[in-house]
Amino acid sequence: QVQLVESGGGLVQAGGSLRLSCAASGSIFRNNAMGWYRQAPGKQRELVATITSGGSTNYADSVKGRFTISRDNAKNTVYLQMNSLKPEDTNVYYCNARITSYNYFTRDYWGQGTQVTVSS
Repeated sequence: QVQLVESGGGLVQAGGSLRLSCAASGSIFRNNAMGWYRQAPGKQRELVATITSGGSTNYADSVKGRFTISRDNAKNTVYLQMNSLKPEDTNVYYCNARITSYNYFTRDYWGQGTQVTVSS
């Protein structure tokens, strides 16, 4: 089994910053791509940013230049530094990791979600 534990959400004023963290633990043979997604009530979950094990990154157009994704492979942890936050960034943010377990089975895992609220 693999668990993803997120932290770092909260309430911030527009223009402020937050840093999200997500640590993976458990039966991890190889931690492949990791990423962050967000979902507002009644809407589909959307990609925010992803990062491969080699460090290649991909961002949604709406966060380019404001958010930075990074990872610490030794700690199986992914981070999302969010700067210049806007009210429209208010969402529940979910961590995702594509992990190969010791039985060589690969699947996606999700964190429990962390609320980010940006006030105007």
